Amino acid sequence: MQTKAIVLFSGGQDSTTCLFWALKHFDKVVTISFDYGQRHAIELIQAQKITQLLEIEHHIFSAPALKQIGVTALTSNQEISFSEKTQLPNTFVPARNLIFLSLAAGWGYLNHFHHIVTGVCQTDYSGYPDCRYSFIQSAEQTLQLALDAPSLKIHTPLMFLNKTQIWKIAQDLEALDFIIEHTHTCYKGERNLKHPWGYGCGKCPACELRKKGFEEAFGYV
Repeated sequence: MQTKAIVLFSGGQDSTTCLFWALKHFDKVVTISFDYGQRHAIELIQAQKITQLLEIEHHIFSAPALKQIGVTALTSNQEISFSEKTQLPNTFVPARNLIFLSLAAGWGYLNHFHHIVTGVCQTDYSGYPDCRYSFIQSAEQTLQLALDAPSLKIHTPLMFLNKTQIWKIAQDLEALDFIIEHTHTCYKGERNLKHPWGYGCGKCPACELRKKGFEEAFGYV
């Protein structure tokens, strides 16, 4: 029987690494990206470019409610900062991963896809509660019950890895150069500056994490 997987796809380093991982482990792979009013359209542009280059079926779902529920640094021009009230960075978009997984599972149910792959990681995760392993376990069980689909599985190949290890996995998957050239992870949407680890402003938390991991993995300074 053919195994089929949906990759939740942002066009960033982690989700692209997961895409290459899924291509190795499943017979058929499709990607789903989400337009939720994120501050930089470059994310969706790169996601489309990557899937076209790899000749992967790509869907973009609209999730505007994520912007309507309130202001975050990823859905506005608000400066990135740490909230003393929530003890989280203001880049946290509440319920984002739960909504993404639910929409993907619903599409998968109607199209006979039983596997969902997502790049969440609780090692280098900024404290986001919806990136924890316990959340993924709970979400999987909830979606199995909601859809009466015990065969539904959520795969998180990066869950317990840090950025250094994620870069090494990209190399093992023979995807390193592709990820450096085509992915977008910078919170500021900067693609004018190219570094050894890829494009980005080099200063936002996402760029700093990516840069640090790359240098630790391959010795660049």
